[in-house]
Amino acid sequence: MGFFDFLTEEIAIDLGTANTLIIHNDKVVVDSPSIVAIDRTNNKIIAVGQEANQMQGKTHENIKTIRPLKDGVIADFNASEQMISMFIRNIPSLKKRFFTPSLRMVICIPSGITEVEMRAVRESAERVNGKEVYLIHEPMAAAIGIGIDIMQPKGNMIIDIGGGTTEIAVIALSGIVCDKSVKIAGDVFTNDIIYYMRTQHNLFIGERTAERVKISIGSAAEELENPPDDMSVQGRDLLTGKPKEIMISYREIHKALDKSIIRIEDSVMETLAQTPPELAADIYNTGVYLAGGGSMLRGLDKRLSQKTELPIFIAEDPLRAVVRGTGTVLKNIERYKSVLIK
Repeated sequence: MGFFDFLTEEIAIDLGTANTLIIHNDKVVVDSPSIVAIDRTNNKIIAVGQEANQMQGKTHENIKTIRPLKDGVIADFNASEQMISMFIRNIPSLKKRFFTPSLRMVICIPSGITEVEMRAVRESAERVNGKEVYLIHEPMAAAIGIGIDIMQPKGNMIIDIGGGTTEIAVIALSGIVCDKSVKIAGDVFTNDIIYYMRTQHNLFIGERTAERVKISIGSAAEELENPPDDMSVQGRDLLTGKPKEIMISYREIHKALDKSIIRIEDSVMETLAQTPPELAADIYNTGVYLAGGGSMLRGLDKRLSQKTELPIFIAEDPLRAVVRGTGTVLKNIERYKSVLIK
């Protein structure tokens, strides 16, 4: 332990398209939507996270809300950097500090990311005082977060459905044997609902309303054992221009999401088809693990189970599986050296 070690803080970041989570001292200290509100007149950031999220779709021309991450990667470099830096500054124990400590960070990234996109993440981290920056692939972090021993010579399949991407990976001997990263996840589901309401009900709804519909009555199956109640949805009538309210059921949302879910199913089948036979045998015995916010969609586990004829398990607290895994890696960096991308 060097003399300056007390000046270094360790944080684990799950930089997601929809939510950013940060772990510091084994606690989740930041869990906020990845969204920024910017004042157009001077390009200053006026709000991040939850506060900016409440402004979404309700701003006047001088304020715009942007999501700096798209499909799991940085789309707006400047905004993402400021967002990360504001989140880090809001960590309670770092707020009290006299000066900004240098940071040792582990950040998770989608498995289908390119070199350029990887560099963008690393540079953003270095600019917010990251002295040591390690990257880890999301499915790997999810597997560690679920509690799978990834070092074993045994195949495990992880499906991590986030906001921007769905990551499907077969992991053995602390490496990814075959993987697929599809840009169909929570955001696409939300847009499917907006499109369905426009075409079927002539109702124009915003992103936040669609998100609420997805969480409240979203379903991947037509028949559910305990279906949610119908929900009232308000928006603008496209024919008259007046505000209007309609009632919709989970079956309609199933119709809206069906095509996207079929594409996820196909990707899962493709990944299984590429899996070496010995690992396929392991997966037959252990089943498939689901993580990420998208895995909470009602009936999705049953539907995937019917398609693959394998048992499907949803991680406990699937929203935090990835960040928990990233935190575990941060604590035991020496042990997990082999899974990190330096």
